[in-house]
Amino acid sequence: MAKTETTKSKVFDWTKSILLAVGLAIIIRVFLFEPYLVEGSSMDPTLKDGDRLFVNKTLKLFGDVERGDIVIVDGDEEDIRYVKRVIGEPGDLVEAKQGQVFVNGEKIDEPYLNSNFDKAENMGTPLTNDFEPVEVPIGELFVMGDNRLNSMDSRNGLGLIDQERILGKTEFVFFPFGDIRKTD
Repeated sequence: MAKTETTKSKVFDWTKSILLAVGLAIIIRVFLFEPYLVEGSSMDPTLKDGDRLFVNKTLKLFGDVERGDIVIVDGDEEDIRYVKRVIGEPGDLVEAKQGQVFVNGEKIDEPYLNSNFDKAENMGTPLTNDFEPVEVPIGELFVMGDNRLNSMDSRNGLGLIDQERILGKTEFVFFPFGDIRKTD
């Protein structure tokens, strides 16, 4: 009898452990962090097609996004997500002139675009086409891809993004393993 009770006790302990692990995994994925697959080249060179990242989903609990953050935007259609960089926050005036992006009249520093500037220059085109000033309303964001020559964003299709559509902020690339890095 003692052996049967010991076996039942071990099975019960294992079942509890497995259920706890599954429960924690679900809570972490739903509320804290979620893996995301980059599809497309709109964030080149910062993020490449096929990169896998961890997305911090605690924004709704612990804070907002800031200019320069890379975020995941919920698309209008089911299962469509976009990865973009926040350029303008509520109250900002965003514009591009002579290929440069300005926020509230000041040129923003975008060192992550250096290699893209070189490509655009070799093609004889500005990296960012000029656009008229856009005032970002309260509750919305102006987002752009880092690959300005090939990105659907607030300039040309996505429009301004309601902050409620932000699913999370990228933290780091975890795959490919040889290129693990923090996203900036």
